[in-house]
Amino acid sequence: MSVRAKKHLGQHFLKDELIAQQIADSLTEKGYNNVLEIGPGMGVLTKYLLKKKPTIHVIEIDTESVEYLQAHYLNLANRIISKDFLKINIEDYFGKEQVAIIGNFPYNISTQIVFKTLENRHQIPEFSGMFQKEVAKRIAETAGSKVYGILSVLTQAFYNVEYLFTVPPTVFDPPPKVDSGVIRLTRKENYTLPVDEKLFFKVVKTAFQQRRKTLRNSLKTFNLSDNLREDIIFGQRPEQLSVQEFINLTSKIEKDAS
Repeated sequence: MSVRAKKHLGQHFLKDELIAQQIADSLTEKGYNNVLEIGPGMGVLTKYLLKKKPTIHVIEIDTESVEYLQAHYLNLANRIISKDFLKINIEDYFGKEQVAIIGNFPYNISTQIVFKTLENRHQIPEFSGMFQKEVAKRIAETAGSKVYGILSVLTQAFYNVEYLFTVPPTVFDPPPKVDSGVIRLTRKENYTLPVDEKLFFKVVKTAFQQRRKTLRNSLKTFNLSDNLREDIIFGQRPEQLSVQEFINLTSKIEKDAS
């Protein structure tokens, strides 16, 4: 019995054992006792994770894959969550415990998985996984690049990002049309911001929605004082600002409004 890859779920099953081993080995196993694998499919990555010290849990929306895992991974049976990761409350399954996230993520929901991780950063010290290469590069990119954007800034505000390696389409069934990339996020020691976090998210998203404009034009909706609008930072475009500069910018907007 094997599972058929379903297009609507964005499934591309990894069939290369060496790459599965490399992804499993990207976990540092530091600072957590639980690992949650998203979208295990037929368990090619799962079997290497099960050799690790932390307790492995998997979450899978595809009922055919769940049945396969229940039949072939008996020692995992009571740790298979048959749900959609984007819709669960992590605390319902792990209480207040820390949990690392790993997976060969379906391309169509990979950025949503990152945003959900950011929302739950107090509970997720590490995150390792495979994305479409272009998305992986975007998450890891630094200021000054054309692909540096919302995802880069918001992720790097709370996590250190490492681009680990590139994976060719040939190691998947069915092969995707593009290369994939594996990245690791390690939560920063201080992962709270010295500014209002909701405002920070809003400033970053608004700035990049019109990335070709200077901040003076793209942030007009914030009703900034004339005095603040003269600040040299507002003459720059969003991709020129580092994460720290976005934090400083948010602080200035905060003070301007008070």
